[in-house]
This record gives sequence, structure tokens and C-alpha cells, in this order.
Amino acid sequence: MTSNPEVRAELGALWRLAWPLVVTQVGFMMIGVVDALLLGRLSVAALDAVALANGWGWSTLALANGVVNGMDPIVSQAHGDRDREGAAVALQRGLLVALLASVPVIAGWCLTGPVLRALGQDPAIADLAQTYNAIRSPSVPFILAFVALRSWLSGRNLVAPAMWIAVAMNAVNAFFGWALIFGELGFPRLELAGAAIVACLVAIGQLALLLAFVRIASLHEGAWRRWDRRSFDLRGLLQIARIGAPFGLQISLEGSAWTFAALMSGWLGTAPLAAHTIVLNMIALWYQIPLGIGMAASIRVGNLLGAGDLDGARRAGAVSLAAGAGIMLVSAALFIVFRWELPRLFTSDAQVVALAALILPIAGAFQVFDGTQAVAGGILRGAGRTQAPAAANLFGYYALALPLAAWIGSADRAGIAGIWWSLLVALLFVSGVLLFFVRRASRMPLAQLRIAAH
Repeated sequence: MTSNPEVRAELGALWRLAWPLVVTQVGFMMIGVVDALLLGRLSVAALDAVALANGWGWSTLALANGVVNGMDPIVSQAHGDRDREGAAVALQRGLLVALLASVPVIAGWCLTGPVLRALGQDPAIADLAQTYNAIRSPSVPFILAFVALRSWLSGRNLVAPAMWIAVAMNAVNAFFGWALIFGELGFPRLELAGAAIVACLVAIGQLALLLAFVRIASLHEGAWRRWDRRSFDLRGLLQIARIGAPFGLQISLEGSAWTFAALMSGWLGTAPLAAHTIVLNMIALWYQIPLGIGMAASIRVGNLLGAGDLDGARRAGAVSLAAGAGIMLVSAALFIVFRWELPRLFTSDAQVVALAALILPIAGAFQVFDGTQAVAGGILRGAGRTQAPAAANLFGYYALALPLAAWIGSADRAGIAGIWWSLLVALLFVSGVLLFFVRRASRMPLAQLRIAAH
């Protein structure tokens, strides 16, 4: 395939976009991984609490995050069409949507404890999770505004600023997290609360840094306009919501399914939940690579559709899918070969290590399917076709995986391994459905795939 000059050129264009996006995604994901590494050395209870807090937090944030990302295809297609006005107004509306969407998310984070107790979690763990999410809840508007600003830059192929910010924030989080969790270098020992305070400050800092980057480097030039009535146009705001809501529903459904899987693991005991958390952190970290490729695919497909190059958009989709699947084959091999060594990076608890080693080969088995659905979702998002991934996740996880997990994942059956086999079933289904819709979209006429800002 790479002998074709057009394919080689597309690989080069994809690589230039994808690697900073991957580094950015890995960087932001590493913030959570570092927290897990630090809190795992504090106690199993702290590790479980932050796992449940992050699970519920992501389930509520994901929908808002996706709604804001409804501006993605509008910006990328406007950039491909050299419509500077369209890209600028999309940012303004995206920021307004981010502000509005933050309100229900904050409310959800402040109800973490009652929700977890209602779902059968240990009250002591639920209280710790409540403390963690309540402290970091003021960061939500900053997180969503960062998403909007980053989408505006990425759709215009400006992906490096967010990458450098992710690297910087990782250093800040690791240093101050260590200092405040354990009370090092004269800082107070705040344990879980310390991790939450640092998470909040990191979210605020990343937005401030990105705004400074845009201003100093004049990255707003060519895609900025003064605020006016058009910025607040209800039809334009609803256009972002219409495109973004299915995408938000997709990632919310997927995130919530993994949260329910964590809850089921918690019903089996603290050791299974800790093992689930460790493996989930590992697969989530590696998942950022195909997710970054999927984001690059979304940008490439959107730019090419905006430029009227339907054949180029099809080629970009095919190259992205092949790259995503190949990367995940590597991770599958690593998880299987090093299934005993990897968990020991997080904990020395022999029972937790043994349970994590049990489920890592299952996680390895579904890596290719997970990577495929991540890239396919990006392709569909670039074309503005966000409904199919939401429907596929709804059925795959909630009609197949979770009922199956509740049955075979009980302590008297397959236990935690049963929960992970059930998740594999969902990923097989979702990846197959999304590939079908990618193929279907590739056969549509250009006029049906182009989006214009109202």
C-alpha cells in the first residue's frame, strides 16, 4: 500500500497531525495515571476512591465534552474551504456551549458520593470519591473551554500548542501531586484532597497557557472576529449541539459502561476493583494513540471535504484505519507478554497483581477492535456523521456487554475475568458497526458530507 505516492503523502500528512495529538492525549491521560501511581502507594482505598470518582466524573463530563466537540467538523471543513469567518464564529459558539454545558456537570460531580452509595459502593470509599470530585468541580468550565479552544486550533492544523501544554502540565501535576499527597518539601500532607487540588489547578493552568500561546504566537490571526449578534445566534448554537450531542452521547455511554464495569468490580471486593483500575489505566493510556490518530483522521477528512476532495477524504480514512489497527497489535502483544510485570508498577499487593495479570491478556485481545472503533469514530466525526457511533455504543455496551457482565461476572461464576470478556463482546460489535458506517459514508455524494456554519 505504501508504494502508492498518494498513500505515502497521506501517511505523511496523517503523521504530522497525529503524533502531536497522540503526545497530547497521552500527556493528559498520564495525569490520571500518575495520580493512580501516587495514590496506589498511599492505600488501596485511595486508589479505589479516585477510580470511582474519575469514572463518575468522566461519565458526566463526556457528554458535555462531546457537545463542545460538535464544532470540530465545522472548523475543519471551514478551514479546508478557506472560510475564515466560519471557523471564527464556530469558536465563539463553542465557548458559549462550553460555559452552558459546565453547569450540569458541576452538579453531577457534587453528587458523586450519593450516587456511588446508591450504586452499592462502600460508603467510606464513596465519601472519599465525593471529596475528590467536589474539590475539583470548579475546574469544569476551564476544561470545556480548553476543549473548544483546542478544537479550533486543531481544525486549522495547529496541534503543537496543546502538546507542549500537556507536557508542562504533567510535570506540574507530578511534582505538586507528590508534594501535597505525601506532605513533602514542607507542603501539608493532604492525601486524596491534595491530588484533587492539583487536578483543579492543572485544568485552570492549561487553559491560561493555551490562551497565552494563542495571543503571543498570533494564532488567532485569520480565524478571529469580533463578538456580535451572530456569535450568539441560537441556530448556530443548536448546530454545534446537534452535531456534538450524539458524539457526546457516544463517549458518555462508553465511559459510563466502563464506570459500571468498575462498580461491578467493586462488588467483588477492593482487590478486584484495584486490579480493574490498574488495567484500565494501562489500556486507557495506550488507547490515546489510536484516539489521537482518530482525531487526526477527523481533521484530515474534514479539511479534504471542505476543500471538495472526496477521493482524498476516502484515502485519508483508509490510511488512518490501517495505522490504528497496526498500533494496537503492538499493545496487544505487550499486555500479554508483560502481564505480570506491568501491574507491579502500580502496586506490590500480590492479590491485586495476580488479578491484573489474569485480565491483561483479555485486554490485549480487544486492543485491535478498540483502536479500530476509535479511528472509525474520528472519520465519521470529520464527516459530521455522529449518530451511528452513539447508537452502536448504546446497543453494544448496554444491550450486550453489561447484562452479560452482570451474569458471568459474579463471584460464583467468572468474576472479574467475566466482566472483561463481556467488554470484549461490546468492542467487537461497536467496531464492526462503525466500519460499516464508514464504508457507507464513503459512498455518499460530497454535498451530503459538507457542513457550513450558519
